[in-house]
Amino acid sequence: MTGVLTGRRVAFLAADGVEQVELERPRGALAEAGAETELLSLKDGEIQAMNGDIEPADRFPVDRRVGEASVDDYDGLVLPGGTVNPDNLRADADAVRFVREFAEAGKPIAAICHGPWTLVEADLVRGRRLTAYPSIRTDVRNAGGEVVEAEVVTDGGLTTSRNPDDLPAFCERIIEEFSRA
Repeated sequence: MTGVLTGRRVAFLAADGVEQVELERPRGALAEAGAETELLSLKDGEIQAMNGDIEPADRFPVDRRVGEASVDDYDGLVLPGGTVNPDNLRADADAVRFVREFAEAGKPIAAICHGPWTLVEADLVRGRRLTAYPSIRTDVRNAGGEVVEAEVVTDGGLTTSRNPDDLPAFCERIIEEFSRA
């Protein structure tokens, strides 16, 4: 799949507390497929990644604050998980607006693990089929989404997966979906 995403730009929206593997593996897979990726966050500087929500991992440089980013600059959006990361994002008006505008533009969005929390906040799961980490499935249902038990689910440009174990299927699917953008 090398080169299938050449010329495509993909935004990763993450904040402190992002699950490192859910940021790094999809970024690496998309870069290998030829995409240019950019890390958007709530603030300038760096974000602190975590391993398993409790162990500090690496820090990652932020390319641009989400409040300064334009949906028009990207062909795809990835929302990695970790518990704290999407909790920070869903409390930020600029992050929620960006995700909502991305969906309104008809561009593909991918979220893994707790990442769908931001989709819930942006009111994007109503009437959609998706999967998520078990502890947020009630939130997804309460927001009008249909939760299914699967490694990866795509519904109308929205791709979701449950946890880091699903990363191989998630990465393969997002390359496929973003290649259509």
